[in-house]
This record gives sequence, structure tokens and C-alpha cells, in this order.
Amino acid sequence: MTSATELPGRPRAGAIGGPATARATCVLAPNPSAMTLDGTNTWIVAEPDSDLAVVIDPGPLDDTHLQAVISTAEAAGKRVALTLLTHGHPDHFDGAARFAELTGTRVRALDPALRLGGEGLGIGDVVTTGGLELHVLSTPGHTADSLCFHLPADRALFTGDTVLGRGTTVVAHPEGRLGDYLDSLRRLRALAVEEDVRTILPGHGPVLDDACGAIDFYLVHRAKRLAQVETAVENGYRSAAEVVAHVYADVDRSLWPAAELSVRAQLEYLGEHGLIQ
Repeated sequence: MTSATELPGRPRAGAIGGPATARATCVLAPNPSAMTLDGTNTWIVAEPDSDLAVVIDPGPLDDTHLQAVISTAEAAGKRVALTLLTHGHPDHFDGAARFAELTGTRVRALDPALRLGGEGLGIGDVVTTGGLELHVLSTPGHTADSLCFHLPADRALFTGDTVLGRGTTVVAHPEGRLGDYLDSLRRLRALAVEEDVRTILPGHGPVLDDACGAIDFYLVHRAKRLAQVETAVENGYRSAAEVVAHVYADVDRSLWPAAELSVRAQLEYLGEHGLIQ
């Protein structure tokens, strides 16, 4: 049996949800699936001595979940004052408009189409609601609008779908671009070293207590998959579907459609870098 300390990123044991750091609490949405793992992690973030909270990714349009987020904040003596989005996938933002209605908050995002209240998020912005300090990081790749948020006071990163608490992220063509994603992982790795980031607070799955180890695992995994796809093409597997059947033979077939989109992104990357014809 493998211990938790041997798993990539050192995932925390136990149920997902509840306090994760001094400033961050997770409320797990009831939308589990093969793609969302246990469900979407909605994060409530606040300074311990402040009565204002920021919510990251309100999750799906589910009133029971949205009310649970509000109730969790209120139980801690906090009022939700701002909503942030890591990216525009429905399991993260579908409930944003309803949540804004329930809380009277603005919704800030990189993509103007997802904003409510006018003000967006720009690269390098620092969110300071209630004395909180959240640094906005550009991490495209999973989607063009993907963001992460650095919480220096807790040596933590909110990673949305860029780094998950379990498994690896799908970079699906054409929305996802592998070159951008690899660059984003490298930037996160550099930040983790420079700022002594230790904890990853992901959009799905458990909290990870070894940020550098988790990102290194992702980089190694991507390099291995690229090598496998390149070899498959050299051996005559030309279409994305053929590559999936060869490279992902050990993966549940229900996930092959997502794997095919990922392979398309990998083939695009290999072609752009002149590694395949």
C-alpha cells in the first residue's frame, strides 16, 4: 500500500472540505464526475481578523451549494465581499451570477464575458479585500483565461484546474494549448521556489502539501506523454484516435474522448516544434 507521503504533491488524507490553511476554507460542490473528481472546490479566503471574505470559484449552479458557501463564511463571522474566477469552465463559474445575486458581490475574472460589476482581473493585480493579499498569476494552457492566485501569507497557491489534487489536468484541443500550459507550470515552479510556496489549493481533489513536488510530477508526466505520442507517430499511428488507442490503452475507455482532445493538443505542440511531420 502506498502512503500519502509517497503520492505526488503529498495529498492530505481524509474528507475534502473544511479549513485548509489559516486563511482558506474549502466547500466541496456536489458535482462529482470522472472529469471533476470529487467535485469542484469552492474556496473561502479571508484574513483571520477580518469580517470580509473572498470566494474563489463558486462552482455549479446549485442553490444548496451556494447557500452552503455563504453559511460557512457566516459561521466564521465573515461576509462574502468579492467573487473571483480561476477560469470559465461551467463547473467553476455556472453559479457565479446566482452567487453574486445572493451576496451582492462583484465577479472578477480575466475573461470580460464572465465579469459582473465591470472590474476584471489583470495579470499582476493584487486583491486586497479585507486586508487579504492575493496575487493574480497568468497560467494559460488548460484554457486561455486560466488564472492562479498566490496567497503569500499562507505560502499557498490556488490553482483552479492548472494543478489538481489528484491525477493530471486535461489540456484539450483547441481550447487548451500545451506550449502555454508547460510555460505556466514552469512559472509556477519558479514562483514556488522563490516565494517558498508549500501548499496547493486545487480546483478539484485534496490539498497538496508539497507544491514543488506536485508541479515536478506534472512536468515529468507531460514529458513522458509527449515522448510516447512522438514515438507512436514515428511508428505509424497518425490520427489522434489511433494514438489514443495505442498510448492510452491502459486508461478507462470512457475517458478516451477527453484523451483524444489531449492528444490533439500534443500533436499540435510536436508539429509546432518540428518534432513530427
